[in-house]
Amino acid sequence: MTIKLNETPTIENLGKYPAESVEKLRQLLANGAPAKLDTHRKDFYELRNGKHVYWIHISPVNGHVVLLAIWQKPSVAAAATSPTAAALATHAA
Repeated sequence: MTIKLNETPTIENLGKYPAESVEKLRQLLANGAPAKLDTHRKDFYELRNGKHVYWIHISPVNGHVVLLAIWQKPSVAAAATSPTAAALATHAA
């Protein structure tokens, strides 16, 4: 799924993230970005940009965006070398 907003949204920055992060989110929403619907919460999305994931809520009433969290997506190499992955690989062997 891709999210692209037609108008420049109002972004509420609850986590007090740097202005650069909020501006990047604004650009992503204007240009369109890959997103994943949160299956547990209506109108909540994970917006992906390279190594970063933005967790947002888009109000169905006024279209305002609430930036709730930003985190780095784990790399494939890091996930493969995690203790959990190693334990699963050992268990499967």
